Amino acid sequence: MSESEHADRPEAWRPDLLGPGFEQRTLPLGTDDEGEVVATLVRYTPAGFRWPMRRGAASGTDVLYVHGWSDYFFNTELARFWSDAGARFFALDLRKYGRSLRPGQTPGYVTDLATYDGDIGAALEVMGHGEGADAASARPLLLVGHSTGGLTLSLWASRHPGRAAGLVLNSPWLEFQLSRTGRQALAPVIGWGARVNPLGPMPNVDLGFYTRAVAKSHGGEWDYSFDWRPERGFTVHPAWLTGVLAGHAAVAAGIDVGAPALTLLSKRSTLLPRWDEAMRASDGVLVVDEIAERATRLGPDIAVSRIDGALHDVFLSREPARAAAYAAITRWLRGYAPRR
Repeated sequence: MSESEHADRPEAWRPDLLGPGFEQRTLPLGTDDEGEVVATLVRYTPAGFRWPMRRGAASGTDVLYVHGWSDYFFNTELARFWSDAGARFFALDLRKYGRSLRPGQTPGYVTDLATYDGDIGAALEVMGHGEGADAASARPLLLVGHSTGGLTLSLWASRHPGRAAGLVLNSPWLEFQLSRTGRQALAPVIGWGARVNPLGPMPNVDLGFYTRAVAKSHGGEWDYSFDWRPERGFTVHPAWLTGVLAGHAAVAAGIDVGAPALTLLSKRSTLLPRWDEAMRASDGVLVVDEIAERATRLGPDIAVSRIDGALHDVFLSREPARAAAYAAITRWLRGYAPRR
């Protein structure tokens, strides 16, 4: 088999678009009515890295990061933080997102967040944390999720007790923006739409303000692909939103992620129908006070850290807020993270 043929094999690690130290691996997940379904696992192995030689707050652990809605993994700084802390870092582009999006597929579309059990399970298998992994020899697993990814990982951990040693949730989407009352009023309407026309496009309420706060081309600090992270987000479909609302309802009723969890949030929200410069230093997507309350329903060992000046994705904030978030993680790790 030639080198090029070997590189095209799904099970082969190959160089990633993020550059030196980053590799990706395709995880086949079968097919659906839109064709081939895959997830993509990215790992960071910097030159000279020898696990577990590095000693840091996360020494001896494996980290799996999962992105949010209309997103994919591109934050190299986040990977380097975890590597410098002594962890092996992996990130997952879920099915129909980013590296995993195939022509003709509906971006980000699933009808049940439990569908991602297949994506997460395939990633953990490659990482050495599969169902049959020897608990006595497996490295502690830390799950890190942003927004919808934080909701997805929280629900996954509650269904798979004992698999994760800890969770770090970056502005997890644990409740609908209209609060529990709004969610309960809206759910039947969205559910009807999901039955009548599951893929029908819903009105786009994303005015592009979050992109303006993040993207370097709009005055932010980050370069990324607008094909994989559109300026005004993916089209929302009722069947997808029904699945998300079901996740919110589960969290509201109370779940147990089975491990200590740290939730990082901005200190404040700025939700307006017009642009405001305050959106560069606050959460312009979620009502952070409601998310802070919902985080307490994830289990008995929950910490919440409110970061002044943080965006919805805390790790895409301006440098002082990012530094404060990384410091909060380090403090939490020193108190809670398991040691091997």
